[in-house]
Amino acid sequence: MGEILFHGAAEEVTGSMHMIQVDGQWVALDCGLYQGKRAEAEEKNRQWPVPPEQIAAVILSHAHIDHSGRLPLLVKDGFEGPVYATPATRDLCAVMLPDSAHVQEEDVFYVSKRRMRKGLPPIEPLYDYDDALAAVNQIHSVPYGRFFPVAGGLLASFQEVGHMLGSAGIRLAFAKRNGDTPSLFYSGDVGRLDQPILRDPAPLPEDETILCESTYGGRINEHVEDAKDVLRDVVNRTIGRGGKVIIPSFAVGRTQTMVYYLHEQMVAGAIPRIPVYVDSPLAVNATEVFKLHPECYDAEARAFHRVTGDILGSGCCTYIRHVEESKALHGRTDPCVIISASGMCEAGRIRHHIKNNITNPRNTILFAGYQARNTLGRRIAEGAQTITLFHEEYEVQAEVVQVHGFSGHADQTELLSWLGPRAPGAKRLLLIHGEPEQSAALAGKAEELGFREIVVGRRGQQLTL
Repeated sequence: MGEILFHGAAEEVTGSMHMIQVDGQWVALDCGLYQGKRAEAEEKNRQWPVPPEQIAAVILSHAHIDHSGRLPLLVKDGFEGPVYATPATRDLCAVMLPDSAHVQEEDVFYVSKRRMRKGLPPIEPLYDYDDALAAVNQIHSVPYGRFFPVAGGLLASFQEVGHMLGSAGIRLAFAKRNGDTPSLFYSGDVGRLDQPILRDPAPLPEDETILCESTYGGRINEHVEDAKDVLRDVVNRTIGRGGKVIIPSFAVGRTQTMVYYLHEQMVAGAIPRIPVYVDSPLAVNATEVFKLHPECYDAEARAFHRVTGDILGSGCCTYIRHVEESKALHGRTDPCVIISASGMCEAGRIRHHIKNNITNPRNTILFAGYQARNTLGRRIAEGAQTITLFHEEYEVQAEVVQVHGFSGHADQTELLSWLGPRAPGAKRLLLIHGEPEQSAALAGKAEELGFREIVVGRRGQQLTL
C-alpha cells in the first residue's frame, strides 16, 4: 500500500509539500516556498523530506509560490524527474518562478550588504534565475480530466477546484492490491463559489482518502456579491471627492479579479469610466497568461468576453511595466484607480503609491484581502495614525477600507458543502494547510457530517494509505 508523509503546510498555511510513497518511489504533491520570519524560513526551505534525487516526480496543484516556489531549489539540489501541471499552471510558473528568483537575489543582496558591514559573511539565495528556468523546463502540461502515469503504478489526473487560473485537485489511483484500487484526492487550495473568471470547484470524486486544505476551516467570509458592492461604493465615494483609490494586491489572481470587477461595473454603468492602472510587471505578465487560457473561464466570463472582447480591462485599464511610467503616476491629481503589488505592502511599487497618497483625505486605501501580522498593510488596516516608509513618517489621512470577500479560498461553509456528499463513503479525511485552530474547527464540523476518521496532519507524520 502507499504511504503519505506530511512535510510542508501541515499545521501551517505555507510551504505546501506532501510526499506519497508507492512501490518504493516517492512522489511530491506540490513543492511550495515557506514564507515567514527569515531565520525560520531559511531553515525550513533548505530541508527536504527525502533526498531530492530520490523523488521520482512532482505534481503541482497550482502556481502560487507557496505551492510551487521551491521547485528551482529542488532542481538545484538534484531532482531530475518530471513535474506535472495543468497547461495554465505551467505557463504561470514560467512567469512566477523567475520572478521569485529575482526576489531571492535582490533580498539576499541587501541582507548581505548589512551583514558585511557587521563583519559577517554574505548569504546565498535559495536559487537564481537559471535554476528557475531549469525548473520550468521540467514541467509537463497535462489537461484536466486525463489520467497519466506518474511512478510505480500510480496514476494521476487533474480536476477543477476554482482557486486560481489552472488550479487543480489531484486524484491519485494506485495499482490494484487484492482486488481493490486504493485512491486519494488532494484538494490543493479550494476556491470559492461564484468567483469571477474561474469555474466553480467540481464535485469531490469518490475516493477513499481525502487530503484537504483547511485555511479558512473556522471562518465565514463575506459573500462575493457583498464585496462587489463595497468596491462599487468605495470607488464612487472616492471619485465624488476627487480622490484616487489605491489597491494593494497580489499580482496573480487578486489583481485580475479586481480588474474584472472594475471593468464589469463600468460596462454596467455602476461606476464611471475612469482610468485604471495596474502597476506591477509580474501582474502584467500574469494577465497575459490569463488571456492565453480562456478554456479556464466560467460561463459568465466567456459571455462577458463575447460582449467586450477582453474581460481584463480593454479600453479602461493601462498595464505598466517600466519604472518611469510608474513614477509618472505620482504626479496625477485626477481620479483614478491604481492596483499595485505587493498585496501586504511589504515590498514593491505599492509602497511608493501609499507614500504619495496616504496623507490626502480625498484618497482611499482599499485592502482587498487578508493582511498578515507584522506587515505594513496590517498596521494601516488596523487603524494606525502614522506609518513609517522609507525612513520617514507619514500621517494616515486617507480613508482606509478592508474587504474580505475577494479571498480565493473557500471558507468553512463552502468547504463543508464541498466535502459533505463524500462523508458516508470516504474512509479518512486528512486536514492540512491551516493554522491549528482553523484545522480543528473544520475537523469538528466534518465529524458532525459523518466522516469516520479525521486526522490533522503534522510535519514529519507518516501514515499508511
